[in-house]
Amino acid sequence: MQQENVVLCAASAYEEKFYLNEAFSGLPEGIKEELKIICVLFTADVGGVLIMEFGPEGDLRLRVDVAEEDILFDEIGSGLKIRQIQRERAELFESLEMYYRVVFLGDSSIIE
Repeated sequence: MQQENVVLCAASAYEEKFYLNEAFSGLPEGIKEELKIICVLFTADVGGVLIMEFGPEGDLRLRVDVAEEDILFDEIGSGLKIRQIQRERAELFESLEMYYRVVFLGDSSIIE
């Protein structure tokens, strides 16, 4: 059975809102703030909806959804910005992946 992706957080340029999955409310406040800043700045800069989600194996993915009628969305800029975020926040993302694998997937072999 294919496991679904689990959304960590998301931000929408259309609704000007940020969402953090309640399942991750146990994350430190500083981490939650950093996630909010990353998402909100991305959508303010590029547009669309940025979704950070964990894949079935616990890998953190950044996905962008765009409204069909959004002619101002910068697809090239979006890809470049995602790669920049992944480079600059690699340590944060690795820590989040480890947290997810241990807390949600029950993989204790990571912390041994």
